[in-house]
Amino acid sequence: MILFEEALKLVLHNAKIIDIESVKLVDSLNRVLAHDIISDIDMPPFNKSAVDGYACKISDIKNILEVVEIIPAGCVPKKAINENQCSKIMTGAIVPEGTDCIIMVEHVVNIDDNKIKFNKENTGVNIAYKAEDIVKGSVLLTNGTLIKPQQIAIMASVGYSKVKVYKQPKIGVLVTGTELVEPEQIPNECQIRNSNAWQLISQIKKVNAIPVYYGIIEDTEEKLDLAIKKAIAENDVVILTGGVSMGDFDFVPKILKQNNVNLLFEKIKIQPGKPTVFGVHDNAYVFGLPGNPVSSFVVFEFLVKPFLQKLMGINENNLNLLLPLGVDFKRKKAERLMWVPSKINEKGEVIPVEYHGSAHVISICEADVIFPINIDIFEMKKGELVNVRQL
Repeated sequence: MILFEEALKLVLHNAKIIDIESVKLVDSLNRVLAHDIISDIDMPPFNKSAVDGYACKISDIKNILEVVEIIPAGCVPKKAINENQCSKIMTGAIVPEGTDCIIMVEHVVNIDDNKIKFNKENTGVNIAYKAEDIVKGSVLLTNGTLIKPQQIAIMASVGYSKVKVYKQPKIGVLVTGTELVEPEQIPNECQIRNSNAWQLISQIKKVNAIPVYYGIIEDTEEKLDLAIKKAIAENDVVILTGGVSMGDFDFVPKILKQNNVNLLFEKIKIQPGKPTVFGVHDNAYVFGLPGNPVSSFVVFEFLVKPFLQKLMGINENNLNLLLPLGVDFKRKKAERLMWVPSKINEKGEVIPVEYHGSAHVISICEADVIFPINIDIFEMKKGELVNVRQL
């Protein structure tokens, strides 16, 4: 059995980026950039008006000003501005020569058809200067950036209609357990519904990898062997749940070894999630997760998710926050790192939710965050800071 930190280090060390492909900008949302984005222009590309108003010399704002032209956005000014002159200008239009401020249209009184008077004491400059936001040739987004709508806006503004992104890995999902039935079926007295598969498929989709579901695999060596062979041949990563503990029908580690999967660990000092397996095959990576839903959820979030993110080239870290514990917390055993599902109250304090163990899936639904308690720590006091991860 190894420490969680050692397991995470092993998993990340073995993660190798799969490949790169080119996609249309519109199809790049939630993908990961495989190159830097460099600006081909200055932004703004010219001195532009930040408001609707009148372009003039700031030294003339106390005087009556003659309006010499109207400048819409998208048009080049035809006239330079001399003393006691101005041009009416629209937001985003090029600022004419000879001006150093824009007085806002709502701060102006019309004297006649082509004369105006500023009716305030002072004005802001109200000019967005050339290249004050972006300088041509500068790197705006770096390799490994997760593309969100705001990144798409940046790429569009500097001329990218296609971008190179890291390919999405295919993740084979196998659920073991003769006692399992799918959600649409009514279980008999010795069956339970399969929640793990659909939980994992959703978690995989949330990471933006591609799930491939192989269904429920009965607890026989023959059927498990066939399913594992097929999944390894067809996917970049294979995730199994169940069959990794110490029961008479827990065949997963044995069958993986028979299929030339080099298992790097088979147990982790965590609660929940102790019977977790990770191995490497020439064709795929393999995770064996516990069968209880909270265990598989937690192990995916803290071990599999970072692995998949690295596999897809993501260089962002998952956000952790230090928040105060809102109550005293005790546990009876402390030989493993424990993850505690919790809520955040209106004071910004962390309150553990009711939790009956690794089969208590409703606890995860009720939780906003989860935080770890380290090995050998039996008790934490109200007010102590805990390192929370949003779920």
